[in-house]
Amino acid sequence: MSQETESTTAIQLHEENDHDAETEQSEPENELNFIGHLEEIRSRLIQSGLVLLIVTALCATYADFLVNEIIIGPLKRSSPSLVLQNLVPYGQVSLYFQVVFFAGFIISFPFIAWQIWQFIAPGLHEHERKASRFSILFISLCFFSGIAFGYFVFLPISLQFFAGFGTSLIKNNISVQDYISFFIGALLTAGLVFELPFISYILSKIGLLTPAFMRFYRKHAIVVLMIVAAVVTPSTDVVTQLIIGLPMILLYELSILISARVNRNNAALK
Repeated sequence: MSQETESTTAIQLHEENDHDAETEQSEPENELNFIGHLEEIRSRLIQSGLVLLIVTALCATYADFLVNEIIIGPLKRSSPSLVLQNLVPYGQVSLYFQVVFFAGFIISFPFIAWQIWQFIAPGLHEHERKASRFSILFISLCFFSGIAFGYFVFLPISLQFFAGFGTSLIKNNISVQDYISFFIGALLTAGLVFELPFISYILSKIGLLTPAFMRFYRKHAIVVLMIVAAVVTPSTDVVTQLIIGLPMILLYELSILISARVNRNNAALK
């Protein structure tokens, strides 16, 4: 009886030692994996930063064109009565820096998005990577479409309204810093809003969004989008609000189609 007890105790001790050994081995492996992820993030950030720096430096060679034609151009085309003025000694230096950096970011956006994707992709299944192989192109097209909409549609409408609003006894002298903040904010907001189809794709891919849900709340979404259009549109003109609101409604409809296709693909894989 005592021999059996001693044998059982020896087996238990052996199993505990094996378990402790496995735990000791797994801890360094987890630590190495964590360090590897940090190194991966560091590498991606450095590459993105270098590309952004190089592209920004190239944009700096066209700084005068960017400031005079791309940034100030919409203001002058909207109304000659709108005048920019510099209120601080370093105002124009700050303006040029912001303009070239913003231009560099827009041009570098596909590469930055690709670096983020390269970091995420190893954690996906093979069929998910294949299904998402055009994601960078999709993200970039959505972003550039939003930037174009903000520049060619939203900015002119807003600036024309601001130029014509109020009394003629007050001159519309606009601070350079306020204008560039409004310019960059408007374009970035439009670029992010136009990412709605891609967000729909991601949420549908992970099973958090269905086309049935989006169709059920379509009327609610249209009302919300038109309210948003009314808020962001400075004019009270209904036509102007529709010009802003209709693209967002079309993006919502496109998101429904994308969600439907993704859900069909998910069902086929099951």
